[in-house]
Amino acid sequence: MNLYTNTVLFGHDATPRLIAFEMEGQDQVRIFAKKNGQVASTVASFTPFLLLANTTLLTDFPGGVEIEALQGENFFCYLARFPTLADLHKARQYLQRVTGKNPTASDAPYFYLSDPIQQYLILSGHTHFLEMSFHDLTRLQMDIEVYCSEGYEFPSPAREEDRIIVITLSDSTGWEAVLSGREMTEAEMLHEMVRVIRDRDPDVIEGHNLFRFDLEYIEARAKRHRVELHLGRDGSPLTGRASRMQIAERAITYRKYEIFGRHIVDTWILAQHYDVSARDLEGYGLKDVARHFDLAAEARTYIPPDKISWHFDHDPSTLMEYALDDVRETRAIAALLAPSYFVQAQIFPLSYQNVILRGNATKIDALLIREYLRQRHGIPSPSAGTEVLGGYTDVRYQGVATHILHCDVTSLYPSIMLHYQCFPVTDTLGVFPQVLQDLREFRVEAKRRAQEAGREEERVYLEALQATFKILINSFYGYLGFPMGHFNDFAQANRVTSIGRDLIRGIVDWLENQGCRIIEVDTDGLYFTLPDGMKPPAEDQLLNDLSATLPEGIRLELAGRYRSMFSYKMKNYALLDEQGKLIIKGSGLRSRGLELFQRQWMEETMLLLLRGEKEKISELTDRYRKDFDAHRFPVQMFMKTETLQDSLETYQQKVKGKKRNPAAHYELALKSARPYQPGDQISYYVSGQGVKVKVHQAAKLASQWDRERPDEHVEYYKAKLLDLYEKFKPFIEQEGLVPVRHEEKNG
Repeated sequence: MNLYTNTVLFGHDATPRLIAFEMEGQDQVRIFAKKNGQVASTVASFTPFLLLANTTLLTDFPGGVEIEALQGENFFCYLARFPTLADLHKARQYLQRVTGKNPTASDAPYFYLSDPIQQYLILSGHTHFLEMSFHDLTRLQMDIEVYCSEGYEFPSPAREEDRIIVITLSDSTGWEAVLSGREMTEAEMLHEMVRVIRDRDPDVIEGHNLFRFDLEYIEARAKRHRVELHLGRDGSPLTGRASRMQIAERAITYRKYEIFGRHIVDTWILAQHYDVSARDLEGYGLKDVARHFDLAAEARTYIPPDKISWHFDHDPSTLMEYALDDVRETRAIAALLAPSYFVQAQIFPLSYQNVILRGNATKIDALLIREYLRQRHGIPSPSAGTEVLGGYTDVRYQGVATHILHCDVTSLYPSIMLHYQCFPVTDTLGVFPQVLQDLREFRVEAKRRAQEAGREEERVYLEALQATFKILINSFYGYLGFPMGHFNDFAQANRVTSIGRDLIRGIVDWLENQGCRIIEVDTDGLYFTLPDGMKPPAEDQLLNDLSATLPEGIRLELAGRYRSMFSYKMKNYALLDEQGKLIIKGSGLRSRGLELFQRQWMEETMLLLLRGEKEKISELTDRYRKDFDAHRFPVQMFMKTETLQDSLETYQQKVKGKKRNPAAHYELALKSARPYQPGDQISYYVSGQGVKVKVHQAAKLASQWDRERPDEHVEYYKAKLLDLYEKFKPFIEQEGLVPVRHEEKNG
């Protein structure tokens, strides 16, 4: 399996071991390569480009331009190349003025890519890391700890006292270093950090929440001390700009940082990507993620966030151990989640850093454009589309069932696309099905070779390869309905989902005719119980018989066996696997907006339901109530943490204008008489007594809670517990599964 000979997937220039590309001046790209652990660089010429619908658009453009006609009859049928980036930018401004269309407008008669490195990679055919393994990269991890002024819940780099007190660094060789604020000033620590990074010369810098916290904080404090952050391989400074990205339904704003010749990888973002499909992370904090993947060392040092400053003042050695454990966990999380993106950087005309920050549909679009331009063929414009109907989803029963099977159709939509030839009509060169078929074949081969791999390093790479191929294969359907995709096709997207709904309905009908009970159906998979008394090998034969009814190329696979399942509502359920592990899916059962005591009560209740011990739930609830009465819970169990989205002045204006209700965290910020700003977080709890309580009036800062004199509003929290109990009471009292009103829907 020589993947790199596939020029459509891995680029048409197979130069190996290229690790970074950077713009140098207006018309050159510096290319970094790594061989035998040594990094060298060369310079290549670069002529930036844009695509045109017709040549008359630039008839009166005063700058230099070379225009090449492309083959075919697609909308963008001319390639315009410019001497320098400055000329390209002038042309973009000129086209925007004469057409009245922004570059991002769906009907703009020109196509402009703002990333010059993406432009270079598309035309040159280069990609990153060919003939390299993930372990060939030098990866440096970094983490900071900061002081928080008394009276505040969270630190702010704008406050003079809230300085960086620890910088920990490590790299993939096992080297580690601690820069301590007990031994250096903050400015000295920052200078030393820059020196160490330059000396270690990493290809990649990794950190958890680097973009939204560490680098922002470092940048702000360095500016205060006039420390130049010359971290680039050419001695250039760290740069950053406001940016945003979409991960599933979450829009994330962040400050995107770049370092010349190096890539920045934020494991907080990697965790978010992972959770899009898994939906099983308790939270995205470093400790949550490390515990979830069983990467936390047994002797790991933990310090509550509000005790960081205290430990710096009174127990610095424990703080240093805690900070070291942070970079060790970051290194382990990156080693687990980043290899898939390493492989993507070998495929797509984007930097390693950017394949993590860009959506899959955008990456597929770039792949198709690269091949079309390699063949000097025109590019279609994105087609306008209507809503794409979703898959078949339904919940048939609620309650608890035992002996559950979970089956799904392997890569349902891609399989349908290949079998029924659901491809974009504008893809006249047939690149789309070619890539999809190749990815599918390569994935099968990669899985086989991973199972046979003798060396651990080879196995890890092949596992990352097949996992990457799986993600990309499943993304090709989403691309059909991607509004910005140049080869999108909404009609074909709807055809795919229509066929998918019919296939899944057929599977459901077949299983029900065999005496199975379908609990939940979700697009490409379903949970169901077997006919009474059926056991292996009869259940295996059942699945084989079902598979035989499916069209060629459509494959059913067993995704899991479970001891029991609690079906709550659509896409919200809990499972108990054969090893006794609890798995909870859905925001209705694991909302991060709940207080910790609510989440823990729900988890314990789910476990009792699934174990068939529901009679113990009343006892569990009584224990929680008594713990509140006796003030046995620490404040972390019932406090809430919320972020200030508006300035305090804006909040007051909105409340005064009745455009929003009063909120506890804003009221506490106003009472503190301290300069809180948007982005600051406040943890609070509800205090007092009495039946009626207005939270925004009764709230107190979590830091004010005193274990010796607890004053949390016991009746308020007990009422919240009772409300939660009442919510689940019908399921606690009922026996087994209860049919629900048929709620089949598409979406």
